[in-house]
Amino acid sequence: MPEGDTVWLTAHRLHAALAGRPLLRTDLRVPQLATVDLAGRRILEVVPRGKHLLTRLDGNATLHSHLRMDGAWHLYAPGERWRGGPEHQVRAVLETAERTAVGYRLPVLALLATGDESQVVGHLGPDLLGPGWDPAEALRRLAAEPDRLVGEALLDQRNLAGIGNVYVAELCFLRGVTPWTPFGEVPAPDKLVVLAKRLLEANKARPGHVTTGDTRRGRTHWVYDRAHRPCLRCGTTVRGGEHGPADRRRVAYWCPRCQRGPVPGDAPGGVPGP
Repeated sequence: MPEGDTVWLTAHRLHAALAGRPLLRTDLRVPQLATVDLAGRRILEVVPRGKHLLTRLDGNATLHSHLRMDGAWHLYAPGERWRGGPEHQVRAVLETAERTAVGYRLPVLALLATGDESQVVGHLGPDLLGPGWDPAEALRRLAAEPDRLVGEALLDQRNLAGIGNVYVAELCFLRGVTPWTPFGEVPAPDKLVVLAKRLLEANKARPGHVTTGDTRRGRTHWVYDRAHRPCLRCGTTVRGGEHGPADRRRVAYWCPRCQRGPVPGDAPGGVPGP
Protein backbone atom coordinates (compact mmCIF):
# COMPACT_ATOMS: atom_id res chain seq x y z
CA MET A 1 0.00 0.00 0.00
CA PRO A 2 1.49 3.39 -0.94
CA GLU A 3 2.75 5.72 1.75
CA GLY A 4 0.99 8.98 2.49
CA ASP A 5 3.64 11.04 0.72
CA THR A 6 3.02 9.09 -2.50
CA VAL A 7 -0.70 9.83 -2.26
CA TRP A 8 0.06 13.49 -1.51
CA LEU A 9 2.22 13.74 -4.64
CA THR A 10 -0.46 12.04 -6.74
CA ALA A 11 -3.07 14.50 -5.49
CA HIS A 12 -0.74 17.45 -6.08
CA ARG A 13 -0.14 16.42 -9.71
CA LEU A 14 -3.82 15.73 -10.39
CA HIS A 15 -4.79 19.07 -8.86
CA ALA A 16 -2.24 20.99 -10.94
CA ALA A 17 -3.46 19.31 -14.12
CA LEU A 18 -7.22 19.31 -13.57
CA ALA A 19 -8.35 21.93 -11.04
CA GLY A 20 -10.47 24.73 -12.44
CA ARG A 21 -11.13 22.92 -15.69
CA PRO A 22 -14.45 21.50 -16.91
CA LEU A 23 -14.68 17.82 -17.71
CA LEU A 24 -15.26 17.03 -21.38
CA ARG A 25 -15.69 13.29 -20.85
CA THR A 26 -15.76 10.81 -17.99
CA ASP A 27 -15.76 7.04 -17.95
CA LEU A 28 -16.12 5.36 -14.56
CA ARG A 29 -15.68 1.65 -15.06
CA VAL A 30 -17.11 0.18 -11.89
CA PRO A 31 -20.62 -1.29 -11.78
CA GLN A 32 -22.13 1.22 -9.36
CA LEU A 33 -20.92 4.19 -11.47
CA ALA A 34 -21.24 2.74 -14.95
CA THR A 35 -24.07 5.10 -15.94
CA VAL A 36 -22.68 8.21 -14.24
CA ASP A 37 -21.67 11.06 -16.57
CA LEU A 38 -19.77 13.97 -15.01
CA ALA A 39 -19.12 15.81 -18.28
CA GLY A 40 -19.65 19.54 -17.92
CA ARG A 41 -18.78 19.65 -14.26
CA ARG A 42 -15.73 21.60 -13.15
CA ILE A 43 -13.07 20.02 -10.98
CA LEU A 44 -12.56 22.28 -7.99
CA GLU A 45 -9.63 20.55 -6.32
CA VAL A 46 -7.95 17.23 -5.68
CA VAL A 47 -6.93 16.73 -2.06
CA PRO A 48 -5.32 13.84 -0.17
CA ARG A 49 -6.60 12.64 3.16
CA GLY A 50 -4.15 10.10 4.54
CA LYS A 51 -4.08 7.49 1.79
CA HIS A 52 -7.39 8.56 0.26
CA LEU A 53 -7.85 10.84 -2.76
CA LEU A 54 -10.81 13.23 -2.90
CA THR A 55 -11.55 14.81 -6.28
CA ARG A 56 -14.08 17.56 -5.58
CA LEU A 57 -16.36 18.85 -8.33
CA ASP A 58 -18.90 21.61 -8.50
CA GLY A 59 -22.42 20.61 -7.64
CA ASN A 60 -21.43 19.19 -4.23
CA ALA A 61 -19.85 16.00 -5.60
CA THR A 62 -16.66 14.17 -4.66
CA LEU A 63 -15.06 11.27 -6.49
CA HIS A 64 -13.35 9.18 -3.82
CA SER A 65 -10.53 6.81 -4.73
CA HIS A 66 -7.97 4.75 -2.85
CA LEU A 67 -4.85 3.20 -4.38
CA ARG A 68 -4.33 0.38 -1.86
CA MET A 69 -1.65 -2.01 -3.11
CA ASP A 70 -1.21 -1.27 -6.81
CA GLY A 71 -3.69 1.38 -7.90
CA ALA A 72 -2.37 4.44 -9.73
CA TRP A 73 -3.46 7.64 -11.48
CA HIS A 74 -1.65 8.63 -14.68
CA LEU A 75 -1.84 11.89 -16.61
CA TYR A 76 -1.70 12.13 -20.41
CA ALA A 77 -1.77 14.86 -23.02
CA PRO A 78 -4.53 14.79 -25.66
CA GLY A 79 -3.87 11.95 -28.10
CA GLU A 80 -1.02 10.51 -26.03
CA ARG A 81 -0.93 6.72 -25.72
CA TRP A 82 -1.91 5.42 -22.30
CA ARG A 83 0.87 3.38 -20.76
CA GLY A 84 -0.28 2.59 -17.22
CA GLY A 85 -1.44 -0.92 -17.99
CA PRO A 86 -3.80 -2.90 -20.24
CA GLU A 87 -7.18 -1.43 -21.07
CA HIS A 88 -9.07 -3.84 -18.81
CA GLN A 89 -7.26 -2.37 -15.78
CA VAL A 90 -8.63 1.13 -16.35
CA ARG A 91 -11.23 2.07 -13.74
CA ALA A 92 -11.66 5.81 -14.33
CA VAL A 93 -11.13 8.37 -17.07
CA LEU A 94 -11.40 12.10 -16.40
CA GLU A 95 -10.80 14.13 -19.54
CA THR A 96 -10.38 17.89 -19.87
CA ALA A 97 -9.26 19.88 -22.90
CA GLU A 98 -5.64 19.89 -21.71
CA ARG A 99 -5.10 16.62 -19.84
CA THR A 100 -6.63 13.20 -19.29
CA ALA A 101 -6.37 11.49 -15.92
CA VAL A 102 -6.61 7.69 -16.06
CA GLY A 103 -7.05 5.61 -12.91
CA TYR A 104 -5.64 2.08 -13.11
CA ARG A 105 -6.49 -0.85 -10.82
CA LEU A 106 -8.38 1.34 -8.37
CA PRO A 107 -9.93 -0.97 -5.77
CA VAL A 108 -12.02 1.88 -4.36
CA LEU A 109 -13.95 4.31 -6.56
CA ALA A 110 -17.12 5.98 -5.33
CA LEU A 111 -19.12 9.14 -5.90
CA LEU A 112 -20.62 10.91 -2.92
CA ALA A 113 -21.78 14.34 -1.82
CA THR A 114 -18.86 16.52 -0.76
CA GLY A 115 -20.66 17.18 2.49
CA ASP A 116 -20.63 13.44 3.18
CA GLU A 117 -16.87 12.91 2.87
CA SER A 118 -16.69 12.06 6.55
CA GLN A 119 -18.39 8.78 5.70
CA VAL A 120 -15.19 7.60 4.00
CA VAL A 121 -12.43 9.52 5.79
CA GLY A 122 -13.99 10.54 9.10
CA HIS A 123 -12.45 7.57 10.89
CA LEU A 124 -8.90 8.66 10.11
CA GLY A 125 -6.55 10.06 12.69
CA PRO A 126 -4.56 13.28 12.24
CA ASP A 127 -3.15 13.54 8.73
CA LEU A 128 0.65 13.77 8.75
CA LEU A 129 0.58 15.88 5.57
CA GLY A 130 -2.74 17.62 6.15
CA PRO A 131 -3.33 21.24 7.13
CA GLY A 132 -4.87 20.13 10.42
CA TRP A 133 -1.96 17.97 11.58
CA ASP A 134 -2.14 17.59 15.36
CA PRO A 135 0.84 15.71 16.84
CA ALA A 136 -0.59 15.79 20.35
CA GLU A 137 -3.78 14.08 19.21
CA ALA A 138 -1.82 11.51 17.21
CA LEU A 139 0.28 10.71 20.26
CA ARG A 140 -2.82 10.48 22.45
CA ARG A 141 -4.37 7.92 20.11
CA LEU A 142 -1.20 5.85 19.91
CA ALA A 143 -0.69 5.90 23.66
CA ALA A 144 -4.29 4.84 24.32
CA GLU A 145 -3.18 1.22 23.66
CA PRO A 146 0.21 0.93 25.37
CA ASP A 147 0.38 -2.85 24.91
CA ARG A 148 -0.13 -2.70 21.16
CA LEU A 149 2.96 -3.38 19.07
CA VAL A 150 4.42 -0.17 17.70
CA GLY A 151 4.50 -1.47 14.12
CA GLU A 152 0.79 -2.25 14.18
CA ALA A 153 -0.07 1.00 15.95
CA LEU A 154 1.74 3.11 13.36
CA LEU A 155 0.02 1.33 10.48
CA ASP A 156 -3.43 1.91 11.98
CA GLN A 157 -4.74 4.92 10.06
CA ARG A 158 -7.14 5.66 12.90
CA ASN A 159 -4.16 6.74 15.00
CA LEU A 160 -2.41 8.89 12.43
CA ALA A 161 -2.94 8.87 8.69
CA GLY A 162 -0.22 8.39 6.11
CA ILE A 163 2.27 5.82 7.40
CA GLY A 164 2.86 2.61 5.46
CA ASN A 165 5.23 -0.31 5.74
CA VAL A 166 8.32 1.53 4.50
CA TYR A 167 8.08 4.20 7.15
CA VAL A 168 7.22 1.73 9.91
CA ALA A 169 10.50 -0.10 9.31
CA GLU A 170 12.53 3.08 9.01
CA LEU A 171 10.93 4.89 11.95
CA CYS A 172 11.49 1.92 14.22
CA PHE A 173 15.12 1.76 13.10
CA LEU A 174 15.73 5.46 13.63
CA ARG A 175 14.20 5.31 17.12
CA GLY A 176 16.16 2.15 17.99
CA VAL A 177 13.24 -0.21 18.64
CA THR A 178 11.89 -3.27 16.86
CA PRO A 179 8.39 -3.21 15.33
CA TRP A 180 7.28 -5.78 17.96
CA THR A 181 7.96 -3.42 20.87
CA PRO A 182 4.81 -2.46 22.80
CA PHE A 183 4.09 1.19 22.17
CA GLY A 184 4.17 1.93 25.89
CA GLU A 185 7.83 0.84 25.97
CA VAL A 186 8.98 3.09 23.12
CA PRO A 187 11.35 5.73 24.51
CA ALA A 188 10.27 9.34 23.91
CA PRO A 189 7.22 8.45 21.78
CA ASP A 190 6.63 12.13 21.04
CA LYS A 191 9.89 12.12 19.06
CA LEU A 192 8.61 9.19 17.02
CA VAL A 193 5.56 11.21 15.96
CA VAL A 194 7.67 14.28 15.15
CA LEU A 195 10.07 12.16 13.10
CA ALA A 196 7.21 10.60 11.13
CA LYS A 197 6.04 14.06 10.13
CA ARG A 198 9.56 15.13 9.18
CA LEU A 199 10.18 12.10 6.95
CA LEU A 200 6.92 12.40 5.04
CA GLU A 201 7.38 16.14 4.56
CA ALA A 202 10.90 15.58 3.23
CA ASN A 203 9.68 13.08 0.63
CA LYS A 204 6.26 14.34 -0.42
CA ALA A 205 7.41 16.29 -3.47
CA ARG A 206 9.44 13.48 -5.05
CA PRO A 207 8.93 9.81 -5.89
CA GLY A 208 10.41 7.32 -3.47
CA HIS A 209 10.95 7.44 0.28
CA VAL A 210 14.49 8.49 1.16
CA THR A 211 15.16 8.08 4.88
CA THR A 212 18.97 8.00 4.89
CA GLY A 213 19.56 11.28 3.08
CA ASP A 214 21.34 9.34 0.33
CA THR A 215 19.44 9.14 -2.96
CA ARG A 216 21.78 6.64 -4.60
CA ARG A 217 20.25 3.35 -5.64
CA GLY A 218 20.36 0.83 -2.82
CA ARG A 219 21.21 3.52 -0.25
CA THR A 220 17.83 5.17 0.33
CA HIS A 221 16.65 3.02 3.28
CA TRP A 222 18.41 1.94 6.45
CA VAL A 223 16.70 -1.46 6.76
CA TYR A 224 13.55 -1.59 4.63
CA ASP A 225 13.81 -4.30 1.95
CA ARG A 226 17.38 -5.01 3.05
CA ALA A 227 16.94 -8.50 4.56
CA HIS A 228 20.20 -10.49 4.32
CA ARG A 229 22.10 -7.32 3.41
CA PRO A 230 24.19 -5.08 5.67
CA CYS A 231 22.61 -2.41 7.82
CA LEU A 232 23.74 0.89 6.35
CA ARG A 233 24.69 2.18 9.79
CA CYS A 234 26.61 -0.66 11.43
CA GLY A 235 27.03 -3.35 8.77
CA THR A 236 25.17 -6.06 10.70
CA THR A 237 22.99 -8.29 8.52
CA VAL A 238 19.43 -6.97 8.39
CA ARG A 239 16.73 -9.49 9.23
CA GLY A 240 13.20 -9.86 7.97
CA GLY A 241 10.01 -11.06 9.57
CA GLU A 242 6.31 -10.30 9.81
CA HIS A 243 3.99 -8.44 12.13
CA GLY A 244 0.31 -7.64 12.35
CA PRO A 245 -2.87 -9.71 12.67
CA ALA A 246 -3.05 -12.96 10.72
CA ASP A 247 -5.36 -11.48 8.09
CA ARG A 248 -3.19 -8.38 7.60
CA ARG A 249 0.37 -9.62 7.90
CA ARG A 250 3.06 -7.13 6.95
CA VAL A 251 6.70 -7.74 6.23
CA ALA A 252 9.12 -6.21 8.73
CA TYR A 253 12.84 -5.46 8.73
CA TRP A 254 15.21 -4.68 11.57
CA CYS A 255 18.86 -4.52 12.53
CA PRO A 256 19.61 -6.75 15.53
CA ARG A 257 22.41 -4.44 16.64
CA CYS A 258 20.86 -1.00 16.15
CA GLN A 259 17.38 -1.89 17.44
CA ARG A 260 16.29 -3.28 20.78
CA GLY A 261 13.11 -5.05 21.72
CA PRO A 262 11.18 -8.25 21.00
CA VAL A 263 11.63 -10.05 17.70
CA PRO A 264 9.90 -13.14 16.28
CA GLY A 265 10.84 -16.28 18.12
CA ASP A 266 11.92 -18.01 14.91
CA ALA A 267 14.42 -15.30 14.03
CA PRO A 268 18.06 -16.33 14.62
CA GLY A 269 19.01 -15.13 18.07
CA GLY A 270 15.51 -13.76 18.64
CA VAL A 271 13.18 -14.02 21.58
CA PRO A 272 9.44 -14.55 21.33
CA GLY A 273 7.52 -11.35 20.75
CA PRO A 274 4.38 -10.51 22.72
